[in-house]
Amino acid sequence: MYVADEYRDLAETALRFSKDRLLPHYQAREAEERYDRALMREMGELGLIGPELPEEYGGLGLTNVASGIVTEAIAYGDFNVAYVQSSASLLGQVLARSAEKALAAEWIPKIVRGEVILGVGLTEPSAGSDAARVKLKAVRRGDHYVLSGEKTSISSADQADGFVIFARSGTVEEGARGVTAFFVPGDAKGLTRTRFNDLGSKIVGRGSLFFDDVEVPLEHRVGGEGKGFYEVMSGFDFNRAVIGLMCCGAAQASIDETWRYAQQRETFGVKLAQHQGVTFPIAEHEALIAASRQLCYHTLWLRDQNRAHTVEAAMVKWLAPKSAFDAIRQCLLTHGHYGWSLDLPHQQRMRDVMGLEIGDGTAQIMKLIIAREAIKRISA
Repeated sequence: MYVADEYRDLAETALRFSKDRLLPHYQAREAEERYDRALMREMGELGLIGPELPEEYGGLGLTNVASGIVTEAIAYGDFNVAYVQSSASLLGQVLARSAEKALAAEWIPKIVRGEVILGVGLTEPSAGSDAARVKLKAVRRGDHYVLSGEKTSISSADQADGFVIFARSGTVEEGARGVTAFFVPGDAKGLTRTRFNDLGSKIVGRGSLFFDDVEVPLEHRVGGEGKGFYEVMSGFDFNRAVIGLMCCGAAQASIDETWRYAQQRETFGVKLAQHQGVTFPIAEHEALIAASRQLCYHTLWLRDQNRAHTVEAAMVKWLAPKSAFDAIRQCLLTHGHYGWSLDLPHQQRMRDVMGLEIGDGTAQIMKLIIAREAIKRISA
């Protein structure tokens, strides 16, 4: 993994925690199908949640690159526990940047300490990739809004303590200009939740949120009315880079395990590691994961410099999950019949990583973003 000198201590702490506390129980944890709250608080005590969040709210005030380093290290031990850090950074940044001061001061310290989980409610049954077309209604009534409608495919839907929700406060014809963001506590009256039976990322979970005239106070609006989409969506470029690092961390764990296996296993009287047919494919994936990793950190560095990084974020969002899935699959195959067993973690990593080939923007949408910006550059 990438380790800048100024973050060496943080990286070592994160990787030690990941290898000692997370990796040995990665597969067993899947059966729990919920976050281990005590483990989250332990992460918080070590400074492994939202390290880039402002010091005034309990964060370390570091950079986005530092956040990526922690996320990748955690994902090495448990891809799904890394969601705790990635979502905390994404939504903690959103609240710090766009929420009312009192709301930020109430929730961000809890996020950093690992006391709460937040989710983001953007996708709807008829609005996924076309996020600006959300239909969940937000009607202003004096000093509060009333939310009515449905969100679906929401990570941690059944266990999050609060959500940043996108709702339509204007007309559908206004598109993104009619979308406002709100913070909704998980115990809000009129909010009900479901859980899906997913292929992977079972401790994270995914489900639907139903809003039956849920009242949200004015001070829980995140950003201005009709401006929430633009103010909050800027955080998704950050999240796409962090997602890429989650995938790199998981893939690197499988690659490292496969190199060790190749040095131990013998066929035809020699170690597997002496067969080029075995080592060359793993070497290729080692290189592809390294390339994905570097582009992820470059994206976060650009963000730290307040420079445009939407294209780079789109690149890593399709490249890293695909590269990671392919790498883990090859690791599974290299282990032969033993790799086909549920006893080894490769099958779980493969299922977990595959979910991020879909969530937060499909490969097709990412390529549309890349192509659009490339055409603009050439036409300028």
